[in-house]
Amino acid sequence: MADSAKPGATPPAGKGFWLAVRKAAGRLQDWFAIQRTAVRVAVLVIAWLIPLSALYSISLNQKQAALAEQVKAMTVAGPAGEGVWTFNDQLPVVFGTGAMLNFLDTQPVERVTVIYQPLIWNLSERIVLVEVQGRQHAYYPSDLETRIFTDRAATAPWGGKLQFVPRSELGAGGRALLERLDQRFAGARPISEQGNWKAGISGFLSFALMFGLLVFLFLQLKGSFKSLKFIEPAQISGSIDDLVGMDDIKAEVAQIKDQYQRRALYAEYGIVKPFNVMFSGPAGTGKTKLASYLAKELNLPILFHSATNLETGFVGGGSNTLSRIIAMAKRRRRCIIFLDEAQDLFMKRGGRRKFDDDTANTLLSVLDGVRSRSDAEIIWIVASNFNAETMEMDEAMLRRFQMKVDFRLPNREERLAIVEHYLSLRADKVLPDLDLRHLVAVTEGRSPADLETIVNQAGISAVQAGDMIGADTLMQAAERVLVGNVNADTTDERERDRRIIAVHEWGHFLVDFEYERERTGGNWEQILADMKTIKISLKASPRNNALGFVFHKQGPNLLKTKGDIEHDVRVLLGGMANEELFFGEEGTSNGAHNDITRVTRLLHHAVGEMGMYRKTRLNYGALTGDGRDRSRNLDEETRSLMEAQSERLYGETKALLVRLMPLTEHLVERLLQAGEMSLDEALAEIRNFESGRVPRRVQQVG
Repeated sequence: MADSAKPGATPPAGKGFWLAVRKAAGRLQDWFAIQRTAVRVAVLVIAWLIPLSALYSISLNQKQAALAEQVKAMTVAGPAGEGVWTFNDQLPVVFGTGAMLNFLDTQPVERVTVIYQPLIWNLSERIVLVEVQGRQHAYYPSDLETRIFTDRAATAPWGGKLQFVPRSELGAGGRALLERLDQRFAGARPISEQGNWKAGISGFLSFALMFGLLVFLFLQLKGSFKSLKFIEPAQISGSIDDLVGMDDIKAEVAQIKDQYQRRALYAEYGIVKPFNVMFSGPAGTGKTKLASYLAKELNLPILFHSATNLETGFVGGGSNTLSRIIAMAKRRRRCIIFLDEAQDLFMKRGGRRKFDDDTANTLLSVLDGVRSRSDAEIIWIVASNFNAETMEMDEAMLRRFQMKVDFRLPNREERLAIVEHYLSLRADKVLPDLDLRHLVAVTEGRSPADLETIVNQAGISAVQAGDMIGADTLMQAAERVLVGNVNADTTDERERDRRIIAVHEWGHFLVDFEYERERTGGNWEQILADMKTIKISLKASPRNNALGFVFHKQGPNLLKTKGDIEHDVRVLLGGMANEELFFGEEGTSNGAHNDITRVTRLLHHAVGEMGMYRKTRLNYGALTGDGRDRSRNLDEETRSLMEAQSERLYGETKALLVRLMPLTEHLVERLLQAGEMSLDEALAEIRNFESGRVPRRVQQVG
């Protein structure tokens, strides 16, 4: 039940296209819903301009085509052998004198040839050749003359002698003639025709601006919408039945489902508050998956958003994003909003970061119990990893949630079921009858996401080795995931460091071993089952910058007794005590830094918080506020008690390890040779040594 990326299923091929269309349309509507009024108006205007301009262009094309047909109909056939789109270029051409219309009315016109060239829309260039007594008189009429010429053509005697010739249809001789006429009439072109190039540029700029605006809107839509999108139920793969274990948590989610589906009946009992649900618990326990499966079962779209993205560093940044989310949700009316990583929003307000308080206040108003009917069916699921015992929460925020679901880490049986589930997904690549007890034990306190990662890592290792997944592969994967990648090169050439590390780690191990041997009465099988240590290694771990490590499992007991705490302290002090025994007080290393830190915390918990070793059981740690700097508030009695118990337990640990120095020396040599030893191998070496099957060498105590 890991928090993972939002699952998406591939739709059937027949529905893929329409699903993509619906998604695109929904995204466009969401973007439109979160914009300001000015942006909406601008988009609507542009949306109307696009079809209007297209229709206008189509109508102009139709008019142009109709005009061309009319021109063809007005064309008269020339002399025999001449086509309708020709003129007699053999006749001499002279420039007409006087007004063209007067010349047409006073001369015996034989033919009137209009040579034209379309420019843009309804504009054109034209030259009129009037044939009279074997000569052609050339005119370049003005716009006014052209309009009068057109009007009189229907009734004038020369109207039946009109011939229209497109310039593009002229032969070589005709084009040469027109070039000479162009030079003659260059200064007489009408102003409207001289400005035709301006009209063309204006039209191009208009198109370019419209195209640029659309591109800008597309990029803005893509950029501002990157993390805000709803996932439809059909896109979610899997179901709640795929979540193994944690039936108590799934029962809580079933209650949410029932309350939503029968909200009318619940309203009759006075349950009319909005659906605000809080998921809390460690990371990787399945909060995101469970929310997605709930959305699928309720057939509701779901929006996933991280609350960390609301921390913009600017006042109003997070609240603006929330406003966008609300606008998108209201458009759908029924949906789920999943806000993850929201622990900062549950902190007490009034801090130094005003923008965080602004975001929290906006969320408070959104989650308020008084809402309009339009958003009363929106389910808000706010998830966080906070721990109510160690973090002070904002009470006003907590009151907004009528349902709280607390996620937890899986127990032993649930971890076994989860591992078996992930192995069953690749059953044909897994060896039969696997013994998973060690893996389940070593993953104590790990989340389902960690278990899934371990199984996946085992699969990767099996592929690389060309083998099946077995128990050894799983344990190696667990070590890789929980400890990190290790290497022996870092310590191979550092013999002194390797020996110190070996002595240190065997000190921890032997203190724990003697305790288990006494507790079990020397039952070696029980010791093997109960020992926390899985492996001791001299390989370096870059994850925590350690030159060696002990791979161990967590203890099965959640409650710690006074004796358990003292044993944990002895085990932690065993490493430093062994170093002092073998190398003297001056030879102790800083490798015990982490051990001493943990001892200090354990003893402070026992003395300062639990009141152990005191006459009265009081928690003085509760008087230090948030406890971030305990050393400044540590009273003298607590300090002296902690130091006294530390010295006592250190002395007991050192006395125990003195008796085991020959065994320690033997185990150190074997570990230096092997590089690492498992628990089975370590116990076998101890039994062989104690039975006298290996020679003993006693080292002088330093």
